[in-house]
Amino acid sequence: MRTNRGTRSAIVAAIGFAALALPGLAAQPTTIDLSGETVGAEPKSFVPVVGFWRIEQDDGKKVLVVDGRQWKEGQSSAGIADKARALYGERYAEFLDRVQAYAYYPYVVAPDIQDFTDGEITVRFQGLSGRIDQGAGILFNLKPNGDYLTIRANCLEDNLVLWKVEKGKRSSVKWVRNTPTATHEWHDLKVRISGTKVEAYLDGKLYLEHTLAQPVSGRIGLWSKADSHMYFSDYTVTSTN
Repeated sequence: MRTNRGTRSAIVAAIGFAALALPGLAAQPTTIDLSGETVGAEPKSFVPVVGFWRIEQDDGKKVLVVDGRQWKEGQSSAGIADKARALYGERYAEFLDRVQAYAYYPYVVAPDIQDFTDGEITVRFQGLSGRIDQGAGILFNLKPNGDYLTIRANCLEDNLVLWKVEKGKRSSVKWVRNTPTATHEWHDLKVRISGTKVEAYLDGKLYLEHTLAQPVSGRIGLWSKADSHMYFSDYTVTSTN
């Protein structure tokens, strides 16, 4: 059957619209660039909320480090009021009150991504030291009231955990043990979100699956715990919403 030029154009356009409608097909990954950051200073591409975060250099590449050796329980980051205002505008006071009351776990927020709902978040991490913990987590679903979720790997415990923090109280949602995570080696951590479904991968292997009660919606970032001294790099977001 022959088709004229107008018909062919219509078919091509229809195919194009159909491709855009397929989930994730048109998504482009965005990696947060640390190359313009200042070594020894707080990051500008992330907003430190709790703990001590700075830029360092590893084998000629700039990385983000959380230095838990300086950690003190309940200590928020410097200038937290201004940072909270930058993240949540008029609702900053609610966020600030919750952070200052329950500042137990170091975390930073990606300021340019206001509402992540579906897609993938990946990061590379390396455990340097920490006697209590060597935790590296991807934070997501961060709300203006300070509640959030995080998928955390731990070089001391070799496990992967989905944690929930509500009203400053942390509770485990799901544990997976026997996930090899050697100290002083780089590892890949990935979270995949689709509606209420959460998948977590470590070094390319799917370890954890869970269905939440509510869909994910909120800010994202990185998370750690206690005296963890960790490197982070190649934080990449692929949003399919």
